[in-house]
Amino acid sequence: MNDMRQMTALGRSIEDGSFRIIDEEAGSHEHGPAEWQVTRRVIHATADFDFKTLMRFHPEAVRAGIAALRAGCPVLVDVKMITAGLSAERLGSYGCQVHCFISDDDVIAQAKATNSTRAIEAMRKAHRLGVLEGAIVAVGNAPTALLETVRLVEEDGARPALVVGVPVGFVSAAESKEALLGLVRLPSIVARGRKGGSSIAVAILHALLLLSTKAEA
Repeated sequence: MNDMRQMTALGRSIEDGSFRIIDEEAGSHEHGPAEWQVTRRVIHATADFDFKTLMRFHPEAVRAGIAALRAGCPVLVDVKMITAGLSAERLGSYGCQVHCFISDDDVIAQAKATNSTRAIEAMRKAHRLGVLEGAIVAVGNAPTALLETVRLVEEDGARPALVVGVPVGFVSAAESKEALLGLVRLPSIVARGRKGGSSIAVAILHALLLLSTKAEA
């Protein structure tokens, strides 16, 4: 796959300039080279240098994410906003398909019937359909989706390749991320605390896609 950025020369110079500014202002950090490429893309998407210290990477996270993408893994997201931000062309070049079940009629009906949440039931549906196996799971909005993913791994034997846990919010957001970090055997990328969001999940996935392209060179 060729360089996926699909930019004009001016657009690329602006992005490269932004990354130079981020590198200069961020100063020293504890991230490895690949992890820093992910982190600085998050900072680029948010203009928030707090993510320099909030980002946490399982030792195998970047490698697992690149390998999964290059194998054409499913990409499971909690909300359609992430789907809208992702490049279908970039993912399609590897054969990756994005799945989001949160607005499915059966998911909504089950959530209402059991006083659950749509996010929980969407993850359960994904597991029933086998979508979680070898998938990259990206949660940017719903802490309950991340907590359910953790439960499915712990109790039901789900085996995603990588979980990106960056839900934003005040109720269970920070706690859901800590629960994910507690699964030490599961590759994960996490933004600790309350900060997060769909745009951050998108930034992380795009960073992994760019790293996967470089891995082919």
